[in-house]
Amino acid sequence: MAVNEPSASMQPPEQLRYARWLEWSTRVGMTVLLLAFAAYVFGLAESHVPVSRLPELWVHPVGRFLELSESPAGWGWVALLHRGDIAGLLGIAILAGTSAWCLLALLPIYLARGERAFAAVCLAEVAVIVLAASGLAAAH
Repeated sequence: MAVNEPSASMQPPEQLRYARWLEWSTRVGMTVLLLAFAAYVFGLAESHVPVSRLPELWVHPVGRFLELSESPAGWGWVALLHRGDIAGLLGIAILAGTSAWCLLALLPIYLARGERAFAAVCLAEVAVIVLAASGLAAAH
């Protein structure tokens, strides 16, 4: 251990829990990404957009790409998780939601200590993350 590195016993329990949840959720997200990529590369899952069409489609703006590839916008990708080229989005979604899970894991600690303000801040942050992910706050 480095001289200036604090020991785990010096860290507050909420920091340790957040770090532990962050580590594991990141591992899960990366594992899903790697498995999905392997399934795509090795042809274990059929692609939604054939690789041969990608050069033709990549030159278009995203809206036109979605239209030509018959790909859904928003959360429509969830219905296509069985497709090799779409499955990796699950790993990305897990990684993007990691902070929300970590914040929710802190609630029992804060509530047990009667720190309702910290619990409320955690819930508010999770609400903002969920609102942003929902697309409801997006400008149309």
